Amino acid sequence: MKLLPVALPVVALPAAALLALTAALTLGPVPAATASAGDAPAGGEVRTDISTAFALPGERVFPEGIAADPRSGTVYVGSYTTGTVYRARSGARTAEVFLPPGTDGRHTANGLRVDGHGRLWVTDSTAGVSVYDTRSGARPAHFEIPGSGPRFLNDLAVTPDGTAYLTDSVRAVVYRVTPEQLAAGSGPLLPAYDLSGLLAPSPAGGFSLNGITADPAGRFLLTVDMTAGDLYRIDPVSGAVSRVALTGGDLKTADGLDLAPGGVLRAAQNTRNTLSRWQVSADGTRARLVRTVTDPALQIPTTLVRVPGRTLVVRSQFDKDGGPLPSTGGAPTEFTVASVRGF
Repeated sequence: MKLLPVALPVVALPAAALLALTAALTLGPVPAATASAGDAPAGGEVRTDISTAFALPGERVFPEGIAADPRSGTVYVGSYTTGTVYRARSGARTAEVFLPPGTDGRHTANGLRVDGHGRLWVTDSTAGVSVYDTRSGARPAHFEIPGSGPRFLNDLAVTPDGTAYLTDSVRAVVYRVTPEQLAAGSGPLLPAYDLSGLLAPSPAGGFSLNGITADPAGRFLLTVDMTAGDLYRIDPVSGAVSRVALTGGDLKTADGLDLAPGGVLRAAQNTRNTLSRWQVSADGTRARLVRTVTDPALQIPTTLVRVPGRTLVVRSQFDKDGGPLPSTGGAPTEFTVASVRGF
């Protein structure tokens, strides 16, 4: 899902592009902890509690993606730097390794999603996406981007009919894997929607599309241009793409997205150390900012997932020594996933 990397050992980006990304990602001062209360009940402010849900073992984890299996309560988290996929069973305080680093030649584990059949989808930004059986760890399907040109496969969403949609942050396209392709087990990962002509101009080599989420009824997809802060609506049936009218704020640095029933959209805005909540219209054409929470305790949040009673947020620490962002100084602390209540 997500953050703009500045140094990819396996992605061939021009030097000028890397410089542009570095300039775009230089971190400014982290704002003090704040929370808006636009939706607070009369006479009081909404209280948001941030704590630790569980820890991720390892020294260079730098986690990025997260997914939850609603049937079992198990949560999966991917490492951007090693490609390891961790599994935290319901109630666990420390996750365990589910897929070791380098599994199936994977270099990164960005976007993660558990589909309606309990299969775990894992994107590798440099290659494609793999699908795993969550019981055995077997890989029944995988799809790769053909060719060797620059690409950065980022986040994914799965609609109720079992179709998966995946964003490419360099090419500004959305790929698609249909249930028929999934049954075949492998094949090329090809663009279904090209948004490059619709997006606001960004610096050469800059990243664009990042998070993507599906309307629970499957009527539309929402994907974010993290550089411009714009949100786009995709109609999977007609193929129409349009910009969502945002009021009250923007989605700059937005990474992971989560759209819940009732049109509640939650976003992790990484280098802002901010979570934002939006109310999306029934047709997906408009979104109004309802609430934001900004807190350094989020530690560069990349992705999030809603589970009963709380939101789980990945604390990437990408700005610490060894991470993919320019370091703000200091070694990372223990890698964890945050539990956010009241958001």
